[in-house]
Amino acid sequence: MVNKLPKRIIILALFFISFFAIFFFVNKQKKYVSDTIIYNLEGKKLNLLVADTPAEWEKGLMNYREPVNFDGMVFVFPERQARTFWNKNTYVNLKLYWIDKDKIIGISDLPSIETTKEIVTVSSPGPADKVIEVIN
Repeated sequence: MVNKLPKRIIILALFFISFFAIFFFVNKQKKYVSDTIIYNLEGKKLNLLVADTPAEWEKGLMNYREPVNFDGMVFVFPERQARTFWNKNTYVNLKLYWIDKDKIIGISDLPSIETTKEIVTVSSPGPADKVIEVIN
């Protein structure tokens, strides 16, 4: 019985370590996968991921492939300025809505990297405090 006790303790310790490692990994993933909001855009209700931190702005919709359970992403910035987006590691075609003070100031198409086979950039026509990417 003395020999079995350490094995049980080791198995129990490994179980708890595995449980907390999985819990930490899932919570870390949730930090990037932002909450979604319903956003009315041009008469349509869109379910959008919210990107409101520098890490989320940098990642955007990179590496997503269809089908997804949302319509796109809204980037919320603290200040108004000219914005540039690219299609690096972007595998879905996007329509970008450049927004300043809740008014659409421009619309751009951003094709996927698989469509263009090269990196393409698009820029806002003026300062914007939000950008909405809608998956086409």
